[in-house]
Amino acid sequence: MARREDGGLSYVSFRVDPALASLPWPDDVLKQFLFDHGDNAAFVYDYGGIDLSEIMWRLETIPAAAFSGMPTGASDAGCVESFAENPVHWVKVRPAEVGRHWEEHGTWMRPLILIDRRLLDPSDSGLQVVEGRTRVGVLRGRLGEGLHVASNHQAWVGHLRQCQPCPSAQQSDGGPARRLRGWSARADL
Repeated sequence: MARREDGGLSYVSFRVDPALASLPWPDDVLKQFLFDHGDNAAFVYDYGGIDLSEIMWRLETIPAAAFSGMPTGASDAGCVESFAENPVHWVKVRPAEVGRHWEEHGTWMRPLILIDRRLLDPSDSGLQVVEGRTRVGVLRGRLGEGLHVASNHQAWVGHLRQCQPCPSAQQSDGGPARRLRGWSARADL
């Protein structure tokens, strides 16, 4: 896929594509996961084997302590720690409202994306950062520097559909399984 905004495809056009109809994901997850990163080779390497139709998303409240050792994809190993080394810088390079939100609320403005690691390896456990590596790095860095950090943070968490059903989400129509590698190969998305 060409970079969407730069390539002329808006999120609105992306979202109404019939290929997405059987994927009952919240808009915020769809935008951060597929629209923003669906053509990123490293991202596809890390998450390309996941059956997208098997993920059920739920907005959850996660304790700050849970982020202290939470991993991200292998292709981005070490990046969260790198962001944590200078959290003030990573907030300053964002719009001013991001900094104000951290100071006032001690958390990010937009829920990040996490997945249950069993989606990657059925024998694994815990959560993994999919999107929001900078935000998690800022959180870790602010904790390390004694800056204001809320005790809980919002995140979209993807669970394996049969393990953690989410009654508030739409059910899949049983359409064909979708994998991230299949999405990245589609030039029209």
